[in-house]
Amino acid sequence: MPHAVTVRHNFETGHRLPHLPGKCQSLHGHSWWMEATVEAPDLSHAGTVVEFGPFKKQLRRWIDEHLDHGLMLGPDDPLLPVLLQYGMKVHQVPGWPTVENVAHLIAQVAGDALTDLVRAPGARVTQVRVSETHVNAATWTAA
Repeated sequence: MPHAVTVRHNFETGHRLPHLPGKCQSLHGHSWWMEATVEAPDLSHAGTVVEFGPFKKQLRRWIDEHLDHGLMLGPDDPLLPVLLQYGMKVHQVPGWPTVENVAHLIAQVAGDALTDLVRAPGARVTQVRVSETHVNAATWTAA
């Protein structure tokens, strides 16, 4: 696809990976960064893949409502019911909240956001990169 746009956003979120050995079993947080790329084979009459403003607004709103200054936990995490009982902001990530799964989650959210927006014919999310630190990142790429 010859045309692409990318939006970025950052958020502060805690998580833990109790199913993996090492220090990530403990509850901890990161300054996460995400980049979502939308590509289209041809531009619409407006000459844009998707308008940046509405796309960023929808994607950022979802991230801020569900992830920012909250926790991401897996559905089998024993902390989940306890934290929910106390009204904590917790988002259940399918599987576990690994950076790979978070990239996939954000790809789904970005794809859902596109359905309501004016976009070029064939525009779709093709890549999402999520960094949980300055040195650790994962990329989801559309098949």
